[in-house]
Amino acid sequence: MSAAVLLKARVSTTLMIALAAISLGVMAIAAWPARARDVVDVRKLPMRFEWVPCQEQCRGWISATGVITSETPKAFEDFAHGRDLRGATMVLDSSGGSVNDAIALGRMWRGLGLLTTVGATIDSPRSATGTAAVIPDASCESMCVFLLLSGKVRYVPPGARVRVHQIWMGDRANDARAANYTAQDLMIVERDIGRLAKYTFDMGGSGDLLELALSIPPWEALHQLSQAELRRTNIVTTDAVADVLPQRTIESETPVAAGDRKPIQDRFSSSAVSVAVAPSSIKATKTAEAAPPVSGAATPGPAQVQ
Repeated sequence: MSAAVLLKARVSTTLMIALAAISLGVMAIAAWPARARDVVDVRKLPMRFEWVPCQEQCRGWISATGVITSETPKAFEDFAHGRDLRGATMVLDSSGGSVNDAIALGRMWRGLGLLTTVGATIDSPRSATGTAAVIPDASCESMCVFLLLSGKVRYVPPGARVRVHQIWMGDRANDARAANYTAQDLMIVERDIGRLAKYTFDMGGSGDLLELALSIPPWEALHQLSQAELRRTNIVTTDAVADVLPQRTIESETPVAAGDRKPIQDRFSSSAVSVAVAPSSIKATKTAEAAPPVSGAATPGPAQVQ
């Protein structure tokens, strides 16, 4: 075989190997987004409601996970349609969200006499009394804390994280100190603080809760309430988990709403919207959404007005 033929064969083989490698790389890249989409932090998505059934000795509970948006009050109204939710337990795992939509939702929950706690619902096939259980490895942050306050009875397990923060314009929370603000922006924030204060007192919360929340600017970490602060702000009304959920255990014998902590952090924001009180009066609203800050200055945008 001549040298030219050998060279041609080697070049051909090299090209085939290269093309095969490129093809495999393209396939891997094409498959990556599909796998990445499977790993989603549900706390960053709009709030979702799910009824979790229980065995004969308990009624079950509602799992509420995600961000409070302008669509959340209507989403709950749709979820509640055809269900008797009076006196049901709401298990919260949320990073917060819209001020006024949270107020609207909280008033709906108080009207139904809901009980509230913080936790995450997990599948537990080997649990003692059913296929689902509540663990305290969950967070209730920013406006979620005021949703928690809407419960007729409220319990926070030692392992849960309850964190508060200032109201701020959502489109400028990424770099709040460098952003520009108008007189209308200040008016919106002050008006929403007034609405939040009235709501807090209507729900039986104390002025200490507002003082703690409104003293933490967006460029600082959220303040995690201690057990003493949970009591002082009147967020907690009972130390007995049985007052809001049945005593259930999972494989590790961890009681419902008790366990370890792990840090999660988010923000909530202010918007100017009308407060809906009854489920029948829910309206679509313009609102800023809760989102963790990113690097770089936020671009100031127009104030969002209903």
